Amino acid sequence: MNASDIALSSASTFAAEAGVRLGIQPVILAGGSGTRLWPMSREHFPKQLIGLIGEQSLLQATVNRLDGLPVPQKELRMADAIVVCNEEHRFTTAEQLRQHGRRARLVLEPVSRNTAPALTAAAMHALREGEDSVLVVMPADHVVTDTDAFHRAIRDGAQCAEEGAIVTLSVVPSHAETGYGYIKTGAPISGRGAFTLERFVEKPHLELAQQYLGSGEYGWNAGIFIVRASTWVAAIEHYQPAIHAACLAAFERGIDDGELFRLDHEAFASSPSDSIDYAVMEHLSSERGDDRFAGAVVPLDAGWSDVGSWDAIWNIMPKDDASNVARGRVMFEGASSTYAHSEGRLIACVGTRDLIVVETVDAILVADKSRAQDVKAIVGRIKSEHGSEAADHRKVHRPWGHYDSVDHGDRFQVKRIVVKPGARLSLQMHHHRAEHWIVVRGTALVTRGTETFILAENESTYIPIGVQHRLENPGKMPLEIIEVQSGTYLGEDDIVRFEDTYGRS
Repeated sequence: MNASDIALSSASTFAAEAGVRLGIQPVILAGGSGTRLWPMSREHFPKQLIGLIGEQSLLQATVNRLDGLPVPQKELRMADAIVVCNEEHRFTTAEQLRQHGRRARLVLEPVSRNTAPALTAAAMHALREGEDSVLVVMPADHVVTDTDAFHRAIRDGAQCAEEGAIVTLSVVPSHAETGYGYIKTGAPISGRGAFTLERFVEKPHLELAQQYLGSGEYGWNAGIFIVRASTWVAAIEHYQPAIHAACLAAFERGIDDGELFRLDHEAFASSPSDSIDYAVMEHLSSERGDDRFAGAVVPLDAGWSDVGSWDAIWNIMPKDDASNVARGRVMFEGASSTYAHSEGRLIACVGTRDLIVVETVDAILVADKSRAQDVKAIVGRIKSEHGSEAADHRKVHRPWGHYDSVDHGDRFQVKRIVVKPGARLSLQMHHHRAEHWIVVRGTALVTRGTETFILAENESTYIPIGVQHRLENPGKMPLEIIEVQSGTYLGEDDIVRFEDTYGRS
């Protein structure tokens, strides 16, 4: 069955005609940027890839979230997750999943087009594998503290989704929050632990949020959905034919190399950028009166947070007697209600109150907790001034390992480069810089022009401007070198790749 057949198959007949297997399949939407969590979250290393709450990254915790979910007997299995991520983050995403021993199918977005196209691509990918699974669609950057309660909500939603409903989870609100959209629930659906979807509401002002809280009829919009793959494809074709057509073309022209599925750039870029809510869910509310597809709401009371800002992280973390939260090397003296996060240097907070302090190697954030949302504005200013701190950490991850820019000045830069065992950099050259390499740990296999030779610890070599070269690690331990660059221009875009193991040439 090809993608065109998928588009023409209705939700009610697809499974019977294709003989597909039914199971539950996590879909992780990992395309966010998390600018309000700067300086930890950066454009090229966003919040879902960071361990903001514990040792696991938010992505790893999300992929694990359905572990132990009770699967009804009639469903055959829990399928491997589909992770939809930005092409720039593909190697780090894949590496984090491998480190955690998880199998997943990566669908790469060449450009960001919001959550509706992302889910459409994932649903088409699931159907391509011959599975009309119940998709459990979760953002990669949220936190859930009560896994059992989360599983109960997923179970209730999956029962509705099996029967053709498109289900959204509605977080039981703990306070009158003005930073979230709300969902109004309608009548209970008999025997399903779910309710009809009455309407979506934009982020309210405080007085209105208090009314919502008092009514007991509204919940926070968590952005978590449960839907059969074929149901979603049929719904997006009905309500948003332009998104459907663009995603179908991007899928049909995409490239599958086994581990990664690359959507076609031109076709996917032509898709309207729209969220799942705006594209489909709002059409399903009872006030719209469209009964072609059924919408349902399942309440979620599981310690959910979208960890969208530093004050949200402070709110969910364990605190000392003065309501302080410390991560890393932190000391409090007479401080209260302070969040301090150190990535290395000691942070000493004396007499602080309601402050956020976050330290990384190349940036420090100090903010009033009530102004945590305004961090996004600082990131915008850094970008407007062409500061590198908005996009990258000083330590930059690559598929072969990482590098750390430890020093720089006029016409020179010093990097510490670590190459994983068996990995190699691309065969490349530079127009504007020469490089000196000094091996400080491990063994290096060096290609320089027509030469190939081995460097051991305390040995070095020189790469002149314009000479093709490659660095490889043939050993079983990490290779560490110090690279000294010199030249008129030292930007990362002065790289001409001729061959590359990772498809970047």
